Amino acid sequence: MSIALPTQIAEPAKAAISNTRRVRDDDYFSFQPTSHQKLPSPVPLLENLARCIIEILSGARDLEQISRWVTDDVYRHLLRRVVLASRARQVKGIVPARPAFSIGSISICEPRDGIVEGVVIIRGRARARAVALRLEGLDNRWRATAINVL
Repeated sequence: MSIALPTQIAEPAKAAISNTRRVRDDDYFSFQPTSHQKLPSPVPLLENLARCIIEILSGARDLEQISRWVTDDVYRHLLRRVVLASRARQVKGIVPARPAFSIGSISICEPRDGIVEGVVIIRGRARARAVALRLEGLDNRWRATAINVL
C-alpha cells in the first residue's frame, strides 16, 4: 500500500520555491566595486594611461599593452581610433614614431566612492591635448571605464 501526497500540499511548496530570490551569475562573476580606501592612489595610473594612450594613437605602442587597465567598451573605442589613425598615417605617408611630449597638470575629482575622474594635460611640440579618464575601482584595482582625447 502506498501513500500519495495530495496535490494541494505540493503546490504551495512549489510556489514558495519560485518566490525566493534567484541568484544570478553576474552577482558573483561580474566586476565587483571596490572602495577608494582599498585602492592605491590613482595619480600614477592616470599619468601612465594618458602617456600610453597618446603613444598608442601615434602608432608607437600596441593597444594590447593597456588592455588589463581598461574595460571592454573602452578597448573597442580605442581600437576604432587606432584603426582610423593608422589609415590617416598611411594616406599621408607618415611613419609611426614615438611622439615627444611632456605631462602637464593633472586635475582629479571623486564624484562617488570608488570612482575617480581626471584630466591629464599633454604638451607636445605643436599643441597641447587633454586626456579625460574615468577610473572605477573594480575587483580591487583601478580600471578605466571612459577615455576621451581632446
